[in-house]
Amino acid sequence: MKEELAKKARMIEAVLFDVDGVMTDGKIYCSERGETLKAFNAADGLGIKLLSDFNVLTGVISGRNSPALRYRLAELNVKHLYLGAVDKLSAFEQFLEQVKLTPKQVAFIGDDLPDLPILTRCGLAVSASNGCNEVRSRADYITDRQGGDGSIREVVELILKSKGLWEDYIKGIC
Repeated sequence: MKEELAKKARMIEAVLFDVDGVMTDGKIYCSERGETLKAFNAADGLGIKLLSDFNVLTGVISGRNSPALRYRLAELNVKHLYLGAVDKLSAFEQFLEQVKLTPKQVAFIGDDLPDLPILTRCGLAVSASNGCNEVRSRADYITDRQGGDGSIREVVELILKSKGLWEDYIKGIC
């Protein structure tokens, strides 16, 4: 891991992420009754739970809001929800104020143009590998995994390894 990336990752006290294209593959399934279905990756779920286990705050800033999403976030005990956010940067600023962190202490994982304002302000800017060119060009780190296919879990491992917590976790489960 590059030293500058590791240094940024060590400072992280919260990880926020977009949903469509990050927690999911970006596909939205709609039934004839207007119900929205989304597929979530179990490895990402484990990653989010690991962050909580190590007292790293988690949250979502998304332009969308759906019962399926709320259900999954409740399952994962994600407390900081900014759903249906038209202005993602305002939601980011609200989060910082609420939890009393600086932008440098927050990682954000995004994939598309509405995520750019946060990615240019946060301490660790991450793009899922399927992110658009503009997002990838501004990211400190681009995941090997695509959104919905373990990209969040990959970032969690990066952060925990940089903080020296990963080996402790592995030793604890073996």
